[in-house]
Amino acid sequence: MGKRTIEEQIKTGLTLDLEQEAARISDFIRTLLRTRLHRRGLVVAVSGGIDSSVCLALAVKTLGAGKVFGLLMPEADSSSESVSLGQQMVDFMGVSHEVKNIASTLEAIGCYEQRDAAIREVFPDYDGSWKNKIVISGGAAGAINHFHLVVQTPDGEQRRERLALKQYLQIVAATNFKQRIRKNLEYFHADRLNYAVIGTPNRLEYDQGFFVKNGDGAADIKPIAHLYKTQVYAMARYLGLPDNICSTTPTTDTYSLEQGQDEFYFALPYQQMDAALWSYNHQIPAQELAEYLEISEEQAQAVYHDIETKRKTTAYLHMPPCVIEDIF
Repeated sequence: MGKRTIEEQIKTGLTLDLEQEAARISDFIRTLLRTRLHRRGLVVAVSGGIDSSVCLALAVKTLGAGKVFGLLMPEADSSSESVSLGQQMVDFMGVSHEVKNIASTLEAIGCYEQRDAAIREVFPDYDGSWKNKIVISGGAAGAINHFHLVVQTPDGEQRRERLALKQYLQIVAATNFKQRIRKNLEYFHADRLNYAVIGTPNRLEYDQGFFVKNGDGAADIKPIAHLYKTQVYAMARYLGLPDNICSTTPTTDTYSLEQGQDEFYFALPYQQMDAALWSYNHQIPAQELAEYLEISEEQAQAVYHDIETKRKTTAYLHMPPCVIEDIF
């Protein structure tokens, strides 16, 4: 199978009838609310990113702005751009909303303190004010994934050190407070309004476990979990979202240093990762994926292996609580 053919296959595979798909999602949400969830509206946490923006637009398309409530929940490490884009989206869609800065709550429960304590074990002179992030290495090259901590001093110097497991787990555990506190607020408003909570992961995130259990992984409806990231961007354009929303670059918006999702978690940028995951799901040989991505066959096989590894290591994120025997 030649390169042109695989290009055509991937392009066709990732192309949607957007009008039909938007209608299908709306019907799905409407039916769930009426027949199973018995809720009268939807709560959507709006980050300013493409996924939450599309979920908000689909919610409004389904129920109208009067039955959708938006939440913006910045914290100390949130970028000003994400807050601005989130505000733009709720204004654009005309929904009732609340902006709740969760920094003081995170500080009170030790999120920043625990993170900073772990960072100081790597960089003893870190004073809590330096910008920081975690970056991933290894998986796309066929090696075991490992992580580095990057910090930036006030004078702009960047330092990088490989993270030991203990410090890595503590930093991630601390930052996971952010998603879990946000989800508590979402369910407060859902309970208050008798609404359901929308989850915003796309297919890449859902499949590869890029979410926090009982944090952004918790929801009543996940309307775009079957859509690849490129399909989410296409849906945004179909729904007529503002140009700057449609052109946003995926970020984690979790660490104070700017960080792309591929830098923190995925083996490739999202366009290539979409192609790799679609190809893996459709049993495309690694050699043909390599031709399409213009990488070596060994690298393509490493990407496939990374997909498999992430599915295995994050499977527990999808699990419901375990019980000894079936209750119903």
